Formats: sequence, C-alpha cells, structure tokens
Amino acid sequence: MRSFAATAACYTAATLLPTPAWAVPVETGDEAAPCWAEQVAVSASPTQGAVGHRALTLTFSLAGGAEPCTLTGYPAVESGAGGPDIHARPTLRGYMGGLPSGVDVPPTVILSISTQGQATVEGIAMDGAGNPCPSYTDLRVNPPDTGIVFTVPVDIDACELQVHPITSAR
Repeated sequence: MRSFAATAACYTAATLLPTPAWAVPVETGDEAAPCWAEQVAVSASPTQGAVGHRALTLTFSLAGGAEPCTLTGYPAVESGAGGPDIHARPTLRGYMGGLPSGVDVPPTVILSISTQGQATVEGIAMDGAGNPCPSYTDLRVNPPDTGIVFTVPVDIDACELQVHPITSAR
C-alpha cells in the first residue's frame, strides 16, 4: 500500500490542469497566485446521511493574514482514526455532491477574506454484505498542489470514500 504522501503526489499529478490564458481577478483587482501550504486552513461540516450514503463538506479558507490565492482540482483525502486506511477516490460528482451535471472541468477557486472553497467527501455506510462500516473520527486532507496534510476532526462511517473537486462555497 502506498504512503499518504505518495498518494497525495499522485492525486496532485493527476489533477494538474493547464493554466488558463487569463488571470483570475480578486476583490483588489490583483491577480491571485496558487495557494501555498501556509496560506490554507481546512475544516469540516457535520456529516449528513441519505439512503446508506454519508457526506461531509471540507471548507478551505485563508489562514490568518494570508494573501488571496487559488485552489484547483481535488484535495487528497485519506481516512484517519477508526478503521483501516481508505484513500478517497477523486470523482467529479456522486450521490450527495460534486460538480453539476455537464460540468467536467474543476473550477479555479479564489480563497480570500470573503470567499472560501469547499469539497464534498462522501462514502457508503454499509459494505456489500450489509454490515456497518467503520466510524472514522478524522480525515487527513492535502489541499491540491500543496505539501501540507491537515488532520481534520470528523464523524463519518464509511467503507469507501470519494472526494469531489473544490468549488466556491455558496
């Protein structure tokens, strides 16, 4: 089994997209550069449930005093305490979230004082035999194109996980 760092590097390499020819403006009119690890903070919403599925929202915001920056693609997500390691599979959309139908390219999201990014993590609560899945108390999250891994407290029961692209928080 690969280490989380190796898996995160693979997700990062798999989610690199060509840079658009135009700049993404921020409130000040300046161009925002891709986020560095020290610029990002991550938190999670309470878990929601629907028909054997579980989902939570990871929120990506600026760390205190950081300049606006951008995130594009998928965070690498791995289960933490509570059961065996599960690496979340990047998917555009799933049962409980993700990109809208017909949108197949992850957007570039600006993190600023007034805007955040979010990504849905979802899983299945029962295995193929109908047995309950382990209950995890944290997730390890690596924002796209950064070298930092956050341990985020959560409460999610899952046998497998998916992670959807970062989008603007509404």
